[in-house]
Amino acid sequence: MLFLICFVFLLPVLSVQGQSNVGSPYRLWYNKPATSWNEALPIGNGRLAAMVFGGVSGEQLQLNEETVWAGEPGNNIIEGVYDSIRQIRKLLFEGKYKQAQDLSNATFPRQAPKNSNYGMQYQPVGNLSINFPGHDNPAEYRRTLDIQQAVASVQYKIGGVAFTREMFASLADGVVIIRLSADKPHSISCQLAMNTPHKERSIAVENGRLLLKGKTSDSDNKLGKVEFEAVVQAKTEGGKLTTGDTSIQITGADAATVYISIGTNVKNYHDISGDPEAKALGYLSAAIKKEYAAAKAGHTRQYRTYFDRVLLDLGTTDAAQKPTDERVRDFAAGNDPQLVALYFQFGRYLLISGSQPGTQPTNLQGKWNDKMSPPWDSKYTININTEMNYWPAESANLSELHQPLFDMIKDLSVTGRESAQKMYHARGWNAHHNTDLWRITGPVDGGFYGMWPMGGAWLTQHLWQHYLFTGDKAFLQDVYPVLKGAALFYVDALQEEPGHKWLVVAPSMSPENTYQSNVGISAGTTMDNQIVFDVFSNAIRAAAALNQDGAFADTLRTMIAKLPPMQIGQHGQLQEWLQDWDRPDDKHRHISHLYGLFPSNQISPYGNPQLFDAAKTSLVNRGDKSTGWSMGWKVNWWARLQDGNRAYKLISDQLTPAPMEGGGQSGGTYPNLLDAHPPFQIDGNFGCTSGIVEMLLQSQDGALQLLPALPDAWSKGSVKGLVARGGFVVDLNWESGKLRSATIYSKLGGNCRIRAYDPVKGGTGVQLATAAGNNSNPFFAVAAVKQPLLSEKAHLNTPQLRKVYEYDLPTKAGQRYTVSLQ
Repeated sequence: MLFLICFVFLLPVLSVQGQSNVGSPYRLWYNKPATSWNEALPIGNGRLAAMVFGGVSGEQLQLNEETVWAGEPGNNIIEGVYDSIRQIRKLLFEGKYKQAQDLSNATFPRQAPKNSNYGMQYQPVGNLSINFPGHDNPAEYRRTLDIQQAVASVQYKIGGVAFTREMFASLADGVVIIRLSADKPHSISCQLAMNTPHKERSIAVENGRLLLKGKTSDSDNKLGKVEFEAVVQAKTEGGKLTTGDTSIQITGADAATVYISIGTNVKNYHDISGDPEAKALGYLSAAIKKEYAAAKAGHTRQYRTYFDRVLLDLGTTDAAQKPTDERVRDFAAGNDPQLVALYFQFGRYLLISGSQPGTQPTNLQGKWNDKMSPPWDSKYTININTEMNYWPAESANLSELHQPLFDMIKDLSVTGRESAQKMYHARGWNAHHNTDLWRITGPVDGGFYGMWPMGGAWLTQHLWQHYLFTGDKAFLQDVYPVLKGAALFYVDALQEEPGHKWLVVAPSMSPENTYQSNVGISAGTTMDNQIVFDVFSNAIRAAAALNQDGAFADTLRTMIAKLPPMQIGQHGQLQEWLQDWDRPDDKHRHISHLYGLFPSNQISPYGNPQLFDAAKTSLVNRGDKSTGWSMGWKVNWWARLQDGNRAYKLISDQLTPAPMEGGGQSGGTYPNLLDAHPPFQIDGNFGCTSGIVEMLLQSQDGALQLLPALPDAWSKGSVKGLVARGGFVVDLNWESGKLRSATIYSKLGGNCRIRAYDPVKGGTGVQLATAAGNNSNPFFAVAAVKQPLLSEKAHLNTPQLRKVYEYDLPTKAGQRYTVSLQ
C-alpha cells in the first residue's frame, strides 16, 4: 500500500519528466546556451516579447514592448508635391522614363527632408540579467522551447544538483514570468540586474522592485517621446532576498519566481498621454498574487485555445531526436519530415505570441528586436512583408489574431486621407510602401523605393479575405468604409494612358525592381492593375452583401472595364510592366506581378490556363534561391501552380543554415528557426507556414481543393483544423500520396464544392452530387478577369494539369461531413 501511495504521488513528477523528452514533436531543443541573438529563443504575449539566451552562469532575457518606438505622433507627408507628380505622369506617358525617375528622386530625396521623416525605429526596452555564482561546467545541459505550451526552459546539473528555469510571457497575466528551482533545498542564489541601450535612462531599486525607466530616441524631424518603465519583482520560497542600489540578490532559496512588467505612455498612434508606471504596476500587482503553478496553467490554457486547433503529422524519423540546430544543418541531405511540421507549427507559435487582439500587428521582426536602429527600422513594410505576416491567420485557424492588422488598417484609413488629398488631390485614403507605430502614409526611402501608392490597397485585401473565411457581416459592415475609401482613392487617382486608353496608376513602380538601370518608376504595372482590380471587386461585392451603395458600385464596374488586362510577353512570361520589358535573367527577390497568382485568385489553372503557364514561366525564370521571405512567397506560388515537389524544394532551401552575421539575399534559417533575409525578418516564417497550408488545401478557385500540391516526400500524413473560405474546417488523411478521407465541418452552411485528384464518396448520410456550373456559394466566386493580351513572339505551353473530380455537397451550419477515396 505504501508503495502504491508513493507511486501515485510520483505520477505528476514522472509526467513532467516525460514531457521533457527531446523527441516531443513540439519542442525546439539545444545542448548548449545561445551565443548570439540568432540562437536565443523567442517568447511573447502579443504586447511583450523576450529572447531567452539560456546561459548557465548568467541568463539574459532581451526585452521588448511593442510600443517602444522612436519619435512621436505625426504623419510624414511632404508638402507641395502634386505638381511634381503631375509632371512625372506626363514624362512617363511620353516615354521619358529616366527623366521621370530623376524628377521623382528630386521630389522625394533618398534621405528624409528636414521637415519630414521616413518612419521611426522599433526599439528594445533592454535586458534582464540573472547571474548565478558558481554555476560553471554544467552537466546534462538542455535548452528548450515547448511551442505547445509556450514555455522556454533551461535544465542542467551543477555538483549533483539539478537546476531548472522556466520562462514564459503570460497571455493570461500580461507579464513575463521566470521560475527558478532546484531538486535540493536552499540551492537558488542569484543576482538580478538590468541594462538598456537607451541614452535617456535610469535604473534603481524602489520598494524591493528593480526599475528601469527610459525614453526613446529622436529621429529625423521627430523627438523621442515614448516613455517606458520596466519593473522586476521577485518572490522567494525560503532563503533571503536583499536589494542594492541597482540589483536584487536572492540567497539560499528553495525556489524563486521573477516577474517582469513593462508599460509605456502610448495609448494609440496619436495619443501618448498614458502613465507607464501605472500600466506596469497594474499588470504586476495582479500577476504576483497568483501562485506559479496557477499562473503557468492559466497561460498555457489560454495559449492552447489557439495552438491546438491545428495538428499536422508528416511522419517522424530518427532525425527528430537530434538538437534543432543539427536538424536544420542536416535537413537538405537527410530525411526529417517532422522538422517541416515543427517549422509549420513554429510559424503559428510566432503569430500567437506576437499578435493578440488589442495589440499592435507584427512588424518586420515580429515583436523581437535587440537593436536601436534595426534593419529597415523593423517597421511595417507593406509592399509584401506585413501582408505575408498575416497570410496564415485565416487558413491556419488563427483568425482572431488577424485583428491587430485590421486595427492598423483602420488607423491608416484615417491618416491616409492626408496623403491622398495633399499628394494626389484625391478622395479616400492611401498609403505607400512603409508605415510605423505612428501610422505614416507618405513615401519612405525616397523617390525610387517610396513611389508606390499601393500599400494601403494591398492591406485591405486582408479585410475582404477575413469576410470570405468567416462570413461575418457585422465585421464587413464595420470595415466597409475602409474598403470604400481605398476604392475611392483610385476612382480619383487613376490616369488614362495614351496607348490603349486604359486606366492606370501613375506614378508607381513594380516594388523595388527596375526595367532600366536605376529606373523603376512606371505607369500601369501588372501588380498595380491586379490590386486595383481586387480593390474595386471587393468594394462591389461588399456593397452587394450589405445591400448598399449601388451607385458607387456601378461606378466601379465601369472603371474595372477600363483596367488593363494581364499581358503575356515575348518570352512567354507574365509581363511585369505595361510594356514588354521583362528580362529572363532577372533574379530579383520581388516577383510582384505574381500577386494575381497568390495571394489573389486572378490566375487559375482551370479558368485562365494561358495566364497560369505564363506565371509559371516568370517564376521559373526568377529561380529559387533568394531572401527568406521571397522563398516563403515562392512556396505559396508553387503550391498554387500545383507543383508540390517544387514547393517542397523551396521549403528545403529555406530550412538550410543561414549565415550567423551579416546580410545578403541567400535566405535560410537560424538555429532558433527564425527566418533570415538575412538578417532576421519574421515574414519568411509566416510565408512558409501559409505555403504548407496551400500545399494541403486551397479554396480560392471556386472549390475546396484537397491535397492540391502534395510532394512525394509527404506520401503519408494527416492534418486537422485547416480552414477554407466559406467557413469550412477541414481534416485530411492521406496514404501513398492519395487522399484517404476528409472530414469537413461547416460553420456557415451552404454548398461545399469539393475538388480532388481521385474520385471520392460520401460517408454515412453524406450525399455527393457531381458538380455542375458555377459554385452557388458566394464565398467561392471566381475572379472575372479579362482575357490576356498575347505577344506575337510568345511561345506558350499547355499546362499539364491532373484530372480532377468535382462534387457538390449541401451543408448545414454546425454539421460535420466525411468523404473518402472510392
